[in-house]
Amino acid sequence: MKNNDQILNLFENYLAQMQFPEEPELLYKPILYSMSGGGKRIRPTLLMLACEAFGGDVQQALPAAAAVEMFHNFTLLHDDIMDNAEVRRGKPSVYASWGDNVAILSGDAMMIYSYRLLSEVPADKLARIMEIFTTTALQVCEGQQYDMDFESLQKVSVVEYMRMIELKTSVLLAGAAAIGAVLGEASDEDCRQIYRYALELGLAFQLQDDLLDSYGTQEELGKRIGGDILEGKKTCLMLNAMSRATEEDREVLRSTYLDKSLSEEQKIERVKAVYDKYDIPHLINQQISLRFERALSILDSLAIPKERTEHLRVFAQNLMGRKK
Repeated sequence: MKNNDQILNLFENYLAQMQFPEEPELLYKPILYSMSGGGKRIRPTLLMLACEAFGGDVQQALPAAAAVEMFHNFTLLHDDIMDNAEVRRGKPSVYASWGDNVAILSGDAMMIYSYRLLSEVPADKLARIMEIFTTTALQVCEGQQYDMDFESLQKVSVVEYMRMIELKTSVLLAGAAAIGAVLGEASDEDCRQIYRYALELGLAFQLQDDLLDSYGTQEELGKRIGGDILEGKKTCLMLNAMSRATEEDREVLRSTYLDKSLSEEQKIERVKAVYDKYDIPHLINQQISLRFERALSILDSLAIPKERTEHLRVFAQNLMGRKK
């Protein structure tokens, strides 16, 4: 069996050999720019690891893995337009470099191309994989809409937030795992279980990302610390604090990011003081650990030898930055 690094190298080599037409340049150049822009490649890696765990041929999984990564990058192009984001992965976004019209159309082409890639999977598995992929793609759009809806809502519950991040972030990881399992000819029950493993792992990852935004380092996060606080975003930290705080502290959470008399550093420290008062970082860490351990325990339920799940365990540990 190939380890995680070997899987990633195999995928990167496959991507490097993909060719797109040269014209029209403003349609295809942004696609190449986006796909070569790095990223963790966690979704295609997991797809291929799941395929291999169930005894499948990872070479046959490459087109599906590329389809998932293409779809993921398509969502980023459109997200950047909606967020007016000028930077993506430390470089100018497609939106910033070419404008919103190009980003929209190139993103559309990427979504269509992802379906072309899926058509290369073995014919006897195509219908099932297409069902998983299309359901997942629609759920990602639902998650994005909920995220935008939350910006204008005065009150969002923790349950609503968890459902939003499940749809926006976790289901694509889970769908990738399920597609890989189908390609490995896993049973229906094992496909369901590997989906649950990835769903729990995706939730743990997003909760950790929320936590690191306020309490991590720039090296860990890959962007400035405190961005969510400065934007007044309704993250898991904010919503858990709002549900526990006094009305006076809730007003601090609601209004600090709008206070023009405070510097950015003062805004961040003021909100974090409320988080610390209610022990929110510890609470979120507990939720992260619960999701992470639940994901690993699901691997024990798969109807395959335990040694075949080892690379999936390593994948989870690496994703969460854990050593054991």
